[in-house]
Order: sequence, then C-alpha cells, then structure tokens
Amino acid sequence: MTTIYTHQSSNVTKTWLLVGVFLAVVLGIGYFLSVYYGNPSILTIAIIFSVVMNITSYWYSDKIALSMAHAQPASVAQYPELHRIVENLSITAGLPKPRVYVIPDMAPNAFATGRNAKHAAVAVTEGLLAMLDRAELEGVMAHELSHIGNRDILLQSMVAVLVGFISILADMFTRSMIFGGGDRDNDSKGGNILAIVGIVFIILSPIIATLIQLAISRKREYLADASGALLTRYPDGLARALAKISSYNRPMQHANNATAHMYISNPFGAKARQGLSNLFMTHPPAEKRIAALHEMAQ
Repeated sequence: MTTIYTHQSSNVTKTWLLVGVFLAVVLGIGYFLSVYYGNPSILTIAIIFSVVMNITSYWYSDKIALSMAHAQPASVAQYPELHRIVENLSITAGLPKPRVYVIPDMAPNAFATGRNAKHAAVAVTEGLLAMLDRAELEGVMAHELSHIGNRDILLQSMVAVLVGFISILADMFTRSMIFGGGDRDNDSKGGNILAIVGIVFIILSPIIATLIQLAISRKREYLADASGALLTRYPDGLARALAKISSYNRPMQHANNATAHMYISNPFGAKARQGLSNLFMTHPPAEKRIAALHEMAQ
C-alpha cells in the first residue's frame, strides 16, 4: 500500500538522481570543450571550479539567500507568537530550532534556508504574519520545517549552483565561437560533426538544467506540504494558508529568479501564472496543492 512515507522515499531518491544528471551535464560540457580546444586541462578546471562553487554554496547559502530577501532577525520580544510556533513545531519534528527572520514585505510568503538542520533559518514576510491566523501560520511553518527535515535546503543550493555553472560554461563557449578559436583539427569532417553536436548540447544544456531545477522544486513543494500536514496533523490549516497566499496578486519587492524556488509560493505573483509561463513555474499550481491537502484531511 502506498503511503506518504513511500512517496517521501521515492521523491528524495528521484531528486538525487536529477542532481546526478546535472553533474553528468557539467562533465559532458567540460569534456567537449577540452576536446574542441585540444586542451585536456579544461576538463580538470571545470571539475575543480564546480567543486569550489559547491563548497562555497554549502557554507554561505543561507547568508546569501537572507541578504537577497532583505530579511532581518526577528526578536523574541517583537514576535513572541512566531517564535513559540517555530519552537513547538521544531520540538515535535525533532529538529533544532532554526533562526527566525522577518522580511519587510507585505506580499505573504516564507522560505527556509541553510546547509543543515543545525545551521538552518526560516524567514517570513510581514504580510504573511498579518494575513494568517495561528493555525494557518503553523501550517506554513510546518511546511518550511519539513524542507529542513527533508534536507531540501541543502539540495536547492546544490541545484542552484549547478544551474549557474552550466549557464556560465554555455556562455563562455558561445562567446568563443563568435570570436573564433578551437583546435585546428576540427576543420576535418569528424571535427565539424563534433562541433555541431557540442554546440547543440551546450545551447540546450541551460534549458534542460532549468527544467530539471523546476521539476525538483515542484516535487519538493508537494513533499513539504504532505510532511507539514503530518507534523501539525491539521492539513486544512496549510490548505487555507495556501489559498490566502495564492490570492495575493502583487509580486514581492525583491523577487529574484535565483531564489524564487525557495519560497512557499512563487514570489512574482499573478504574472508568473499567466499563459505559457506556467511551463516554467517554480511551484505546482496552488489549486492542486490545496486539493492534495484536502484529500489528506479526508
């Protein structure tokens, strides 16, 4: 019989497999560039650069994300109810209490960040605190703590770094093609075929990387919704919160494509749900998430 726990195990496994695909793409691009330019050291440089970027992201991802969101530490004196909710849910989940931040923005939203449970942080907007009642706020905080418990916060940093790295490699190769370069041996028929294959691969790589990033983000949101509902044992609280959040049409003041997938709801508001942009949404439709939560409640 399929349960939420089997879904968790399946989704986590699939997500790590997708990260493996990213690594394969990075190595593939590095290998092609090394062959095209007749310089094996390019592949070595690509591997070293990717490792350095991953290490940097591992240690400083939380600080970067919080800074980009303009989040400020939430004092216990000013936000006692928020701290009580986070502390109680953390105890229930068996997690250390994360650092708590507030974002000066009236668009209702929240996210979690950090490299692991011991170095995690949650951030909520002023608009979220003003809009939700206690049960709804508990649902949102349980969702964010589930991201921490499911180790999503580290995974999303890894994916973001790999997507950025692939884009950098693609841009470097495109510029080199415009201004010339490459091994003279590529004048041969075999070299021309290799060049064409490589060009197609590198042009498509950023698109494929972005689509994989979106797929990972959507899976994580469904999993965190389900895990959060189990944590509070009240799925309707999170369902009501998502309904209120999705009804707010204005984007966040500091919405950013690099961190959009981290939030509980798309920070770009209604314009992110129009037309063909649905294909590139970082979050599943709120209606589907709400329906899944109502099904759990039944």
